[in-house]
Amino acid sequence: MTNKYKILIVDDEENNLMLLYRTLRGKYDIVKTTSPLDAIELMKTQKFHLILSDHKMPEMDGVELLQYVYENYPETIRILVTAYSDISILIGSINQAKIYRYIKKPFNPAEVEMVVESGLEYFQLKQDNELLVNDLKELFSGTIRAIIEALDAKDSYTLGRSRRVTYYSLKIAEKLGLDDVEIGKIELAGLLHDIGMIGISDDVLFKTEKLTEEEFQEIKSHVDHGVRILEDIKQLRDVITIIKYHHEHFDGNGYPYGIKGEEIPISSRIIAVADAYDGMVSNRAYRQAMKPNEAMTVLEKLSGKQFDPNVVSVFKEILPVLVSEIELYEASIAKAEI
Repeated sequence: MTNKYKILIVDDEENNLMLLYRTLRGKYDIVKTTSPLDAIELMKTQKFHLILSDHKMPEMDGVELLQYVYENYPETIRILVTAYSDISILIGSINQAKIYRYIKKPFNPAEVEMVVESGLEYFQLKQDNELLVNDLKELFSGTIRAIIEALDAKDSYTLGRSRRVTYYSLKIAEKLGLDDVEIGKIELAGLLHDIGMIGISDDVLFKTEKLTEEEFQEIKSHVDHGVRILEDIKQLRDVITIIKYHHEHFDGNGYPYGIKGEEIPISSRIIAVADAYDGMVSNRAYRQAMKPNEAMTVLEKLSGKQFDPNVVSVFKEILPVLVSEIELYEASIAKAEI
């Protein structure tokens, strides 16, 4: 570790504050204060990679302070120093402020060093992953756009579908509180989730009558086609995983693997709901589009069977806003491409 990392230490007891300061000052850029309120002011003008806070303090307790940090500076790693031994209190604190780790008093300086170093390694990993996702989006933006346009050109009924599914998926992911790295992967997966449809014959894709079992199996093969198209791009490994499972059902009756519940990645469960909704509200070769409330009713009927109930519930909550936003969103995309 180098001193590029900046740490804020907050403890109202001067002796503890100085012990923590002496433990870490050789490796990191340290700012210290005995006041949680001063800490909040410091964070408004300085960027900290990690904050180490005492638990019981007079102005504001450490959990409240770290919760404030989580809500306003979520990328900052949060560590609590506490004398509490009641595990239920500690678990509640960890959940409330999304604390990375806690250190029990009386603390061992070596333990403090180890926990802080681990926290900063985690911070760096998240930063590296976020950079990777951003680099991927930039690197593949042209290629992805060309693929999507080819897919849209193949089926006029699904024009803009990948973008809409991505939009819905991103809004669900944000509402669920997924981190920026996972949201970046969902964005790429949403854009590419039906890429395998390029490999489906037009006779099957545009058929207006009921599909035969053989034809339905061909439609289902689009997942495998998509994976094969993308599998040589090693940087898309996590994105491919999301695509691979987006037709699995919550009750295990989906395809191609028949996995169920939380075995299915949350990002795949999100795209499954967004994909199904957009399919229902879009005109297809064999039927007219449903109204948004009709499609939502279908999703609710299949909640717990085909779809994750929590994802369906979140989607229902945000749908009224999405319906009014989607036209503006698509208009902005079209304008940006002119």
